[in-house]
This record gives sequence, structure tokens and C-alpha cells, in this order.
Amino acid sequence: MRGKIIFYEERNFQGRHYECMSDCSDMSSYMSRCHSCRVESGCFMVYDRTNYMGNQYFMRRGEYADYMSMMGMRDCIRSCRMIPMHRGQFRMKIYERENFGGQSYELMDDCDNMMDRYRMNDCQSCHVMDGHWLMYEQPNYRGRMMYMRPGEYRSFRDMGMSGMRWMSMRRIMDSGY
Repeated sequence: MRGKIIFYEERNFQGRHYECMSDCSDMSSYMSRCHSCRVESGCFMVYDRTNYMGNQYFMRRGEYADYMSMMGMRDCIRSCRMIPMHRGQFRMKIYERENFGGQSYELMDDCDNMMDRYRMNDCQSCHVMDGHWLMYEQPNYRGRMMYMRPGEYRSFRDMGMSGMRWMSMRRIMDSGY
């Protein structure tokens, strides 16, 4: 099943709109601003910069009549990525330092507090073997987030996430989390 998200220029689903059913690396040619959206199916990450960069926000099925002010975001959604649904196990290995250095731990389920569970106070690289994950800068799935799909991530700093510490991780499951 494919996902579908509709972006609207004005609050309460008014004004020009843009329907998206896949990844879009640069939405600026379709809309100059965005104040509301409706996720009709699937899950998406939206970004405030082109090419899936900058602050990220997770959107699951539902209506967001004024989500920009609700999330503290300006009116500049610049790209979005559809998150494919994953069936099967989830596995991710996190590392204390860049280039897979330092302490490491393998996760197969959500972790609400990395410091409490692993006594690990920083995570600078990871390898996602299975599933799709959200990493959060604060414990209990709070603060800024980063979407991680299967692959190797040698340096979060090189990804534009300099100075951020990741303190909790959650699997993206069919239910929206």
C-alpha cells in the first residue's frame, strides 16, 4: 500500500495544495509555504530543508489543521520522504563514537532512555540492519528527531546533526509508531 500526504498553503486545509505519494526532495516548485496537511495513508517524514535535510517531523495518518505552529516550525516544508511499512524484525546497532567506534549495543526494540539502559551518554554512529527507526535527542521520545532507514551511518555530524545527542530510539511500526 502506498502512502499519501496532502500539503496545504493555509491553515485548516485551505488554499493551494500539493498531493504527494512518494519521496519529494524539493517541494518549493509546488508550494511557497505550508500551514496544514492531511496524511491519508502511510507515514511520512517532513523536512524544513531540501534534500531531506534540517529539522525532521514524523507524520502518521491524520489531519494537521495547523501543525506548523503546533510543532514550532516555520512555514517552510521543503522536502518529504515516505516511510515504507516494515514487516519483520527490527535491528539497529548504535555506537558511542563516529565510524562505529567506542561502546556499541544492538537494539531490537524501543529504547526510552539510552543512558539508563546502556549507561551510554552519546551516540555518534549506527548501523540499521532491519526496519525503520526514529532517534530522539531526549529520553522518552522527545525533542528533535531523525529518521533512520536501513544502512550505515558513520557520522551524524556529517549528516548535519552536529552537536546533537541521541538519547532514545523507537521503531516505526504499522500502527504509526
